[in-house]
Amino acid sequence: MGNLELIVEKHSERIHHGLEVLPTLRHGLPAGLGNKRWTAELILATYEMALTGDLPKNGLEYKIGDSGGGFDVLGWKNNGFPKIDEDDVDLSISLNKREVGKKIEIPLPIYGGGMSFGSISLNFMLARARAAKKIGTYTSTGEGGYPDAIVPYRDHVITQVATGMFGVREETIQYAPIVEFKYAQGAKPGLGGHLLADKVTSEVAKMRESSMFTSLYSPFPFHSVYSVEDHKKHVDWIKTVNPRALVSVKVSTPTDVDMVAIGSYYAGANIIHIDGGYGGTGAAPEIAKKNIAMPIEYAIPKVHDYLMSEGVRDQIVLIASGGIRTADDIAKAIALGADGCVVATAEAVAVGCTHCGNCERGRGCQVGITTTDPELSRLIEPEWGETRIVNLFTAWSKRLRSILAGFGLESVRDLRGRKDLLVRYK
Repeated sequence: MGNLELIVEKHSERIHHGLEVLPTLRHGLPAGLGNKRWTAELILATYEMALTGDLPKNGLEYKIGDSGGGFDVLGWKNNGFPKIDEDDVDLSISLNKREVGKKIEIPLPIYGGGMSFGSISLNFMLARARAAKKIGTYTSTGEGGYPDAIVPYRDHVITQVATGMFGVREETIQYAPIVEFKYAQGAKPGLGGHLLADKVTSEVAKMRESSMFTSLYSPFPFHSVYSVEDHKKHVDWIKTVNPRALVSVKVSTPTDVDMVAIGSYYAGANIIHIDGGYGGTGAAPEIAKKNIAMPIEYAIPKVHDYLMSEGVRDQIVLIASGGIRTADDIAKAIALGADGCVVATAEAVAVGCTHCGNCERGRGCQVGITTTDPELSRLIEPEWGETRIVNLFTAWSKRLRSILAGFGLESVRDLRGRKDLLVRYK
């Protein structure tokens, strides 16, 4: 056995025991692990759920972080609601509420967000696709193209059309049950995309039809779209190439995000996906994350309430993302007005992400997640990664059912827009 094989074997042993490459412990928790949003305790709780498929029974905080704002200062009312059996709670949601088009339901109000080949390793992409298939939900390719290795899972893969048009091909659009236009990313609104040269290996360059070790930029915005009419032409293009595909529109959260949402409805979109500022990998600039877009907890009710006032709320699916870390975050987003949530970083944490912040470098990720290095990529075994992600979502489902049963709600759809069930407790 060579040195690399020994490293992979030892790494897998550590992960399987929930001890993912952690720094020295101080006061019982890893020193230097995480941040205010993803605290060391929340990361460890996520590892524990990914290991066991159950909620932590060791006292770890698994519901909130310590940011001092956002979902971390929202709690649940406790006014003696009539409880029901958790087994009777339905977590499924529809991803198409229009009268036309394929009817798609997912068994829980969660699917995987866009993380592209180049930003993450192929093995991690495969783990996410395998998990989506096992659960019966979806994962997104992100804007980096559609690797051939993902094709066997195409019935559970959303393909993305972003402003750089990297890897966009007719056959991959035809594979997809859902095609997602990425107009903006919440972590980098108004800036477009940027994959640094260090990560553009020969395989990434081939997929994106570019040159090796050259920085790749996606412009902001689509320079073919400056009106709802232009937007509708994009939607019509996808539905012409693949008539069975649903169309999702991913946007950031400007102050007029409600106008963007209603425009997407009239353009014919099935899903409006609003992305807040706290998502993305460690490659996203902090100044953009914290200072440009509207926080997702403000954007959700703004969009929900406006679509209600226009009488079209029940004809379009509202999905939220951008810093969704826990089952409680998902439930709170739905209570504010979303139908469901998209997650990505939480899946990375499930397979060992420590929030070290080196995601922009080809060899920066020491656990093989956000890397294009072929040797480091082997640290994530797709079958093992699949199990970890499935376990995490299984644990989250238990928490969601507990929340809903505590309010006497038989379906997660009954939680939508129930702002009255939330309290500010900090």
